[in-house]
Amino acid sequence: MVPTLLLLAIISTSHAFVPVASSSFSRRIDRSVAAATDFDVVKVDLTDGRDYPIYIGSGYTDDDASDMLKSHVQGNKVLIVTNDRIAPIYLEKYEKLFSEGGDLQVSTLVLPDGEEHKTLDVMTTILDKAMELALDRKSTFVALGGGVIGDMVGFAAAVYQRGINFIQIPTTVMAMVDSSVGGKTGVNHPLGKNMVGAFHQPQCVFIDTNTLSTLPDRELQSGIAEVIKYGLIRDAEFFEWQEKNMDGIMKRDRDALKYAIRRSCENKADVVKADEKEAGIRATLNLGHTFGHAIENGSGYGTWLHGEAVAIGTAMAATMSAEMGWIDEELCKRTYDIMESANLPVELPVDSPMDKETFLKLMSVDKKVANGQLRLILLKGALGNCVFTGDFDENAMVKTIDEFVAECSGKE
Repeated sequence: MVPTLLLLAIISTSHAFVPVASSSFSRRIDRSVAAATDFDVVKVDLTDGRDYPIYIGSGYTDDDASDMLKSHVQGNKVLIVTNDRIAPIYLEKYEKLFSEGGDLQVSTLVLPDGEEHKTLDVMTTILDKAMELALDRKSTFVALGGGVIGDMVGFAAAVYQRGINFIQIPTTVMAMVDSSVGGKTGVNHPLGKNMVGAFHQPQCVFIDTNTLSTLPDRELQSGIAEVIKYGLIRDAEFFEWQEKNMDGIMKRDRDALKYAIRRSCENKADVVKADEKEAGIRATLNLGHTFGHAIENGSGYGTWLHGEAVAIGTAMAATMSAEMGWIDEELCKRTYDIMESANLPVELPVDSPMDKETFLKLMSVDKKVANGQLRLILLKGALGNCVFTGDFDENAMVKTIDEFVAECSGKE
């Protein structure tokens, strides 16, 4: 049974719409509600009138989807950016949705797929296209794809003519539950992941869970790592629900997936409301990411999916927390168990290039370093609690790294 949500900073409605557009559009949505269109709305509540909705559903009619998306376009020009894996499946559909009625000029751009292409050079391709099309400040970029596309398109929108609007249409679990929400955009640098970027909020996030039917199993599993994170750091009830329902999620049960995505978005929106620019509590969403980003970079971008690296990093954070006595062994074991139930890695492979020196070097340039001090997100106390701190036992961190690289080198 789905537990009751008690997140006071969130507005979450089923079969309803958070009005942000014209009254005619609101009336249209009212009619679609009467027809039992199956979607939820989670509101990201920000200051200065920048609130925006996250639509989560699978039963959108083309008319309703078109009206919803177009209501967030202020001008008359749209550039849809996607990758070469998503384009053959979904690009034509969304091009038609934005083109319906003939009031928008819709252009498209297809980029290469993969984390290894999340670079300034590839992102500049978006800016080049916008310049070629003479897009102005009233234009809207649309990110159609996973986290890589969302991050790059969002960053391009943040810097093009000093900032234009953009819309997120995530097609992976990872993007739906994490990267599309909250306005963190950017690209990788050879010396660090996501080191070049900006905070730039979208106009809306449009999630159609039907797109997950074409998502490869490995990418589904990668996204679940971020779902698990919310339970570990702040939502014990959600974690316990996952323990009971992971089999349904893995089998792509429609209701289980929709609930997991909605609850994750509610948690993310709650944190973003409290700390939009990651000055404090928002950093806790990076559980396992400092270790994980080092693994992604040190292994070569594209070797690991983001969620796979984060899963290993979360196992490392739990191990380190237990080593310091901040959590009990049972919680550490539950962390490993739920990762493994989602077919996520919890250790480095024998052929991994990672060693202690590589970990420490890459972690030293993590974005959470402040005044030369490394800060980590670690579990502390009962399930659903964590800390963001630089006050930890460095020996425990080094011991944890030694244990994980010893495994990858085949030593006991």
